[in-house]
This record gives sequence, structure tokens and C-alpha cells, in this order.
Amino acid sequence: MSETQSYLRSLARSRDSALPENRPGVFSLRGREWDLLDSVFAPPHAGTTEIVLELMEQARLPWRGAFLEVGCGTGVVAVTAALEGCTTVVASDISTEAVRNAALNARRHGVLGGVTAVHSDLFEQLTPGQRFDTIVWSSPYVRAPEDFRFGTVLERAYVDPGYRAHRRYVDEAPRRLTAEGRALLHFSSRGDLDGLHRIGAETGRQLRPLAKLDVLDRGDVVEHLLLEIRDDRP
Repeated sequence: MSETQSYLRSLARSRDSALPENRPGVFSLRGREWDLLDSVFAPPHAGTTEIVLELMEQARLPWRGAFLEVGCGTGVVAVTAALEGCTTVVASDISTEAVRNAALNARRHGVLGGVTAVHSDLFEQLTPGQRFDTIVWSSPYVRAPEDFRFGTVLERAYVDPGYRAHRRYVDEAPRRLTAEGRALLHFSSRGDLDGLHRIGAETGRQLRPLAKLDVLDRGDVVEHLLLEIRDDRP
């Protein structure tokens, strides 16, 4: 494991993001103002929320139909989808505070009626049988040891023990798509890409890169990827 892939380094980042000076109550992103609650992933500190939007633009993905943001945090991507014209938008998160935060930002931008914020561990609490034209998850792509136990809710946004959540997402996301839908995963070179592809092979999924972006992050050049997950079974 390289230094940039160290889960201990990512946990230190999560602690740093919790400091008051890194948590403005309101922050600016892409010309809009957004609310940030105390224990929710902070886009101004990490920068990955804007990276997801840039990758989606680079891939020229249409904003259309039913849209699901998994691990929504502040709900920036979900609210953007509603503002861009998606007819149905769901923002889900395992953190109840993040669900409340996403609803606050939907209200702030006048799309509360078009965005449903749901407390859910990945797809568990979503409406059975509900399908989406686009599903996107900006994952906690740094792998932690299998036996790691979370100390705070915020740590869930930074590491994934044994890639259990990644395995579930890769396996389950294609089952939630419409006939022409796309399941997307934001990943990076801080993660275990070979391990992710092994999960794809084991679950009968193909992981196809749609867009790439190199970002200088605290002295490290990190490659960010937008991957499409496809059912690879006959």
C-alpha cells in the first residue's frame, strides 16, 4: 500500500475536516451557496464533490429522468441534478445528518418538491422496484482493514473496511437501473483499483472508465475516475 493509499492518512483527513475552521456553515461551490451541517462530509475541505460534477460533464452525461445520488452528504450533486432538469431525484445517505443537510440544500435552491432525501445504507431503504436512469456514488475509495470499526459517522465518507460497501454497490447498482440507465462510481488512485476490478469479476460486472481527471492534492497527483458499472453476465 502506498502512502497516498494509507487508510490512516485518510482517517487523519476526516479528523482534520471536523475542525471548526474547516467547516463553514455555508460554502460556495459552482456559483451557488450551500449549507453544511456539523457532522456531514465537507466539500470545501475535500474537493471531491466538485470533481464528481467535472467528471460527469467531461463524460457528457445527460441530466434526465430519474436520478439517485448514493452517499449524498450535503446533496450538492442531487440538487444540481434537480436544477438541471431531472424529473425525479433521490438523495440517500447512511447519515441522518446528511439526509437533513441534503433536504436543507434542496429547500435553499427551490427544488425541495423534486428531491427526496432518504436515510439508507446504499439501497436498503429505497422503494422496492424503484429504477433510475442515473445512479452515482462518490465512494470512500480508500480501503481500510476488514476488521476496522468506525469511530465516527464522518469516517464512513473516507474509508471502506474490506471494500464491503464497494462490493454491494457494484453488485446491486445495475439492478436498480432502467433499461437505458447508467450506474456510475467515482473512484481514484488513492483506492485499490485492482481490488475493485476483482470485485467486478466476482460479481459479473464490467467497470468501464468514462472520464479521468488528475488533481494536485496536498502535494500528490491523484487520478480521479468516473467508472460505469455494467452487467457482464450472459
